[in-house]
Amino acid sequence: MDIITIIFIAFGLAMDAFAVSITNGITIKYLRINNALKIAIFFGSFQAFMPLVGWLAGLSLRDFISGIDHWIAFGLLSLIGCKMIYESIKIESRGEKVDPLNVYVLLMLSLATSIDALAVGVSLAFLKISIVTPIIVIGIVTFLLSFLGVFVGNKSGHFFENKIEIIGGLILIGIGIKILVEHLV
Repeated sequence: MDIITIIFIAFGLAMDAFAVSITNGITIKYLRINNALKIAIFFGSFQAFMPLVGWLAGLSLRDFISGIDHWIAFGLLSLIGCKMIYESIKIESRGEKVDPLNVYVLLMLSLATSIDALAVGVSLAFLKISIVTPIIVIGIVTFLLSFLGVFVGNKSGHFFENKIEIIGGLILIGIGIKILVEHLV
């Protein structure tokens, strides 16, 4: 897998974290750089760690499904992309405000936004791709976008939040189609 594809995967995966970071930025009244760094470190670390976990799990299954691995990668990426698009357009009721800088809140948000990265890690194992470059790129891209997202949210409000997740979902679906076409042609 080339670096450009890895970067697109990283951007697609980072869109959930970016959208949540925007929301966090909205709720932080007096934003400081260390607040944005804290959020970005949590999201970037989880997004880098979860593909590794998925990749390790996928290694144990890879030999059993080597003939259909491209279909599984396509399916997983498409499902993740569709899930992101669906979640971005469904109407949610907003409850009470949660402190976005609370460690437990950050752990839960980081885990929730990185589940998709776990499935991508499984796909990378099926495609027999080394995991080192993807986890570094995914972690860095997520860190940078999360850091930026906090400031965007603090300044711009809810305008970008749902649109970003739709773009991320479309990117992941596109990469799934690309993988499938490459293996079928």
